[in-house]
Amino acid sequence: MRCDERDLLLYAVTDRTWLEGRTLASQVAEALEGGATMIQLREKHLDHDAFLAEAREIQSLCRRRSVPFLINDDVDLAVEAGADGIHVGQHDTEAGQVRARIGPDMILGVSVQTVGQALAAQAAGADYLGVGAVFPTGTKKDAGAVSYTVLREICRAADIPVVAIGGIGAHNVGQLAGSGICGVAVISALFAQPDVREAARTLYHLTKRMVMTDG
Repeated sequence: MRCDERDLLLYAVTDRTWLEGRTLASQVAEALEGGATMIQLREKHLDHDAFLAEAREIQSLCRRRSVPFLINDDVDLAVEAGADGIHVGQHDTEAGQVRARIGPDMILGVSVQTVGQALAAQAAGADYLGVGAVFPTGTKKDAGAVSYTVLREICRAADIPVVAIGGIGAHNVGQLAGSGICGVAVISALFAQPDVREAARTLYHLTKRMVMTDG
């Protein structure tokens, strides 16, 4: 199995918006210390060499803790960096083409918003699904809303793990109990916080409790 559902419990997606003098690697290190179970490096504006160097630095942090390291969208860079996997959206490269490019061993995650998209991604070789936005989010202003009902329908229809994303934090993660997800993907709930380590620790325990609740 390329992706264990336990790896998706607290899935941290990076964003350099809130660095404020810190490095992204230091923030990721704090997230890992607090309990992040998977890291996705998301960069939209770095040039290739800077992105590759950053990927290798953060990948090293993840490997020390045996935490899967994925890259968002850039399939070629993920392969070059030797990342554990790649995550793509509906407007990125089609999932089947990505699977063909990365081979059978790398993790493939796909963002979906409907049961149809979920089943298509699964058939194309996805290892897990990211579903959202389940709550309003300022991080991705173009992210459409996915209701709790649709989230639950996707979880029931798919045979691969599902992680929820979008506006999730310590204040509302409990509302996702009973949906069938195996974890949450978060951005600002970790990286916008003054103490990333403590934010991760708190959210890890709340998410674990939520996942174990039947609703």
